[in-house]
Amino acid sequence: MTGHPKILLVASETMPFVKTGGLADVVGALAKSLISLGVDARVMVPKHAIIKSGYQDELDTIASTAIELGWRKEYLGVQTLEADGVTYYFIDNEDYFGGAVYRGGKAENEQYLFFCKAVCEALALIDFDPDILHLNDWHTGMIPMLLKTHYQSRFDKERRLLFTIHNIEFQGKMGFDLVGDMLGVSDYYYTPEYIEAGGCANMLKAGLVFADRISTVSPTYADELMYPWFGQGMEGILSARRHDVCGILNGIDTEVFDPETDSDIAANFSQSNMTDKRACKKALREELSFNVKLTTPVIAMVTRMTRQKGMDLVRYALEELLQEDVAFVILGAGESQYEDFFNYIAAKYPEKTGVYIGYNEPLAHRIYAGADFLLMPSEFEPCGLSQMIAQRYGTLPIVRETGGLVDTVAPYNIYTGEGTGFAFTTFNAHDMMAAVHLALSTYKNKPILRKLRKNAMLAQNGFLKSAEQYKALYKSML
Repeated sequence: MTGHPKILLVASETMPFVKTGGLADVVGALAKSLISLGVDARVMVPKHAIIKSGYQDELDTIASTAIELGWRKEYLGVQTLEADGVTYYFIDNEDYFGGAVYRGGKAENEQYLFFCKAVCEALALIDFDPDILHLNDWHTGMIPMLLKTHYQSRFDKERRLLFTIHNIEFQGKMGFDLVGDMLGVSDYYYTPEYIEAGGCANMLKAGLVFADRISTVSPTYADELMYPWFGQGMEGILSARRHDVCGILNGIDTEVFDPETDSDIAANFSQSNMTDKRACKKALREELSFNVKLTTPVIAMVTRMTRQKGMDLVRYALEELLQEDVAFVILGAGESQYEDFFNYIAAKYPEKTGVYIGYNEPLAHRIYAGADFLLMPSEFEPCGLSQMIAQRYGTLPIVRETGGLVDTVAPYNIYTGEGTGFAFTTFNAHDMMAAVHLALSTYKNKPILRKLRKNAMLAQNGFLKSAEQYKALYKSML
């Protein structure tokens, strides 16, 4: 074909409208970057309650109809809004999307089975005829199957389908009776060759089987997924389709995360003049009410509190670490066992810790700007964005070498002085602490510290490079 392919990105969330994690950052940044490359890229997501509360008066309605969902009929509204040069489409249904973004359990399965059906129906209703649907994570996994079975004769044009795995741990597992009831899928497809895995219907597997191409969010993670430890039961289908799988490293929105212009931080600074990073550290100390000297290094985490993120390693080693001249800051939420632990730490070590349980985007910016190190001891990490954001603010990551952390953090070389952070290989607390102690010793060497910070801030982690690779992938699919 001549010119650029037209792309519809489909996901459960996107910035700037709704965010619970990194998926929203990726979808929003990729769309903007593709637009800057001349690609007509648009986004389709559910109209969650938070979108209705914030943008209702700005939305234009394209369609309002009823669709069949098994034996029932359900309302389908399609609304649109343009932001930052990108056209967004919102799937409206109050029953499924009038509450939490992810309701959990069967209710969440029903949300996204409906979403998959609604997206297929909405293709005939919107003022856009995409060449490629770029589908993201299990929430969109039934779309390739539906388009290649139920809807195959409904459209004159065959659209190519790219399915991206952001985190294979989450797969959309449910009973086949629910899939059959809501989508009318035949028992024929409830086999290991199609959508069955481990005795369940698996929405992510449906995407892997029926999509034309598969991508994931870093080259290292794409390789790791071929092995049982990382593949979470999907290593067989991924290995069988190895030649259809590629890893494209995520990036960050360098306009949103820019220490020179960020209005959420106490003072702006750049890699050529980092004086005011100290002011950011002072402001963070005051905001989170810990009381250490400004010369004391601050180690931070901005994270989900789950085993995947290395919380067990931190829980094992943190009290030992706090016996040293160091402060620890964490922003995040997750499993109650970890939230309770950090609340205990905050109560026991109030002078040396700052703990915020929950999600607060402006505070996250201030932590990236005010901390000295960012700890990411992940058991596995498909890509990770926090380490890239931290580098942008001259905060050096301390990471385990897995997934995208390998692809984005160059470990400090004590012989050459090169690097953008610190790394350890084995998933255990002792190796993590060895990397932390190397970082703390380097903190005392101001010339080396300045060089590493400058290296980190100059790292090319913007999304434009990723968008160029996606653009090439799209073209190769047609």
